[in-house]
Amino acid sequence: MTRIILLFISFLFTLLTTAQNNTLYSKSYGKSSNPPVIFIHGGPSGNATLFEATTAEKLATKGFFVIVYDRRGEGRSADSTATFTYDEAIRDLAGILNHYKIEKTSLIAHSFGGLVATLFTEKYPGKVNALILAGALFSQQETYDHIIKTTRQIYKVKNDSSMLSKVEKIALLDPHSAAYRKQCFELAGQNNFFKMPFPTNDANKLHEIYEKSDFYKQNIRNQKAPLIFYKNEPKNNIDTKPVLKAIKKMDVKLFAIYGQQDNIFSHKQLNDMKTIVKKPNFKIIDNCSHYLFVDQQEQFIETITKWLK
Repeated sequence: MTRIILLFISFLFTLLTTAQNNTLYSKSYGKSSNPPVIFIHGGPSGNATLFEATTAEKLATKGFFVIVYDRRGEGRSADSTATFTYDEAIRDLAGILNHYKIEKTSLIAHSFGGLVATLFTEKYPGKVNALILAGALFSQQETYDHIIKTTRQIYKVKNDSSMLSKVEKIALLDPHSAAYRKQCFELAGQNNFFKMPFPTNDANKLHEIYEKSDFYKQNIRNQKAPLIFYKNEPKNNIDTKPVLKAIKKMDVKLFAIYGQQDNIFSHKQLNDMKTIVKKPNFKIIDNCSHYLFVDQQEQFIETITKWLK
């Protein structure tokens, strides 16, 4: 009787796991026989629509099997039961590999996706061939401190006492709260920290293509995601530099590519990253901000292809 109960529990767990993985949106580009690459989007509350609309297919033409997906409860992966924890994200990413029958993959991790990919690689180094951090977060508090410090300087120069007062109020918030994260990034957005300084014709065209596509209509933002993440995830403000240093000692190739004008990162942070991954595996692109696969797509794809080939 005990054996029958255990078998039933095991069978039920398998059904639940399968059902869970089936709720995720994912799509592949290129031949499945080519080296796999999985793109991990930012957030919480993000999605992969911009990368999918502009870059996924182009990267696939370079000889890769490119997979995009939206994390549980975000974008096109609607799920009212999502917990938005790292453990959930790691389980689901492992499920994506199982779904596509991939034993080992390369990861391109953007923004918040860098934290997810780093923790996944720490747990499953045998499943990761290469980890590419693309405008990825890695030392969150340093990013928040940098945003507060630089916007404070901007408003001092402008003699904007109202905004200076706002910055000081944000600086006093709990750094482990959703409100702190939200308002820091709002400050960054208001000061164009995420925008390339001199948009090229190619970048403008890519944005235009995206905005006219069905992907733009699917640009779903779950505004509850950050709130639930900060409620459920104890590791909600972390520094993954020690983890990345440990990964360097594993059989995983580690790369980092950032925009020169991605102003949410300080020079110190980028120098720290270059020290970790080593100079040959580090790339800075000029006239490029946070969305480097659109800002300077040709250089982005060329660099990724060179590293992975």
